[in-house]
Amino acid sequence: MFKKFLQIFCKTIDTIVMWLGKGTSLLMPVLAFIVAFEVVARYVFDAPTIWAYDLSLFLFGYIAALGGAYAQQKKSHINVDILYLSVSPKVKNIFNLISYSLGIFFLIIVCYMAITKFNEAIEFDYRRQSEWAPVMWHFWVMLGVASVVFAIQLLRDIIEEAYHLFTGLPLIEKESKDEY
Repeated sequence: MFKKFLQIFCKTIDTIVMWLGKGTSLLMPVLAFIVAFEVVARYVFDAPTIWAYDLSLFLFGYIAALGGAYAQQKKSHINVDILYLSVSPKVKNIFNLISYSLGIFFLIIVCYMAITKFNEAIEFDYRRQSEWAPVMWHFWVMLGVASVVFAIQLLRDIIEEAYHLFTGLPLIEKESKDEY
């Protein structure tokens, strides 16, 4: 019963993070178009825009932050392989539990900072220091959401690692085909 609950929780988090990651990836062509548009406008027509740099900066931030949880789900983050690959599966579980816990601690700090900065941005009407001067509050909302989603993904991974550490069995059976 408890195992089934953990499996449902983990699979739900997997689905949410997968859709958020894939949805965020749709911003990449938008970013590429904006950068290409600015290059053509600036160097071909000698008419640079006032908005392209700021918008591309925001989009890149969105893609990087919101894609973090998806990268974690796909185990795409950097690892110290020389040490990690030379230890037993139980020690790998312990390494993962420690690093995921530290990650959650860091993400709590990031979320707190994002909420603080969001409140400041609303109160003082913070804007980018550029000719276009877009508002900044949306960026802090996104950073808060991204840190919460990433922390939930790490919590899901902690549950899976702890289950494996204590039982020696995988919580969720891996599918035979890898999705790229």
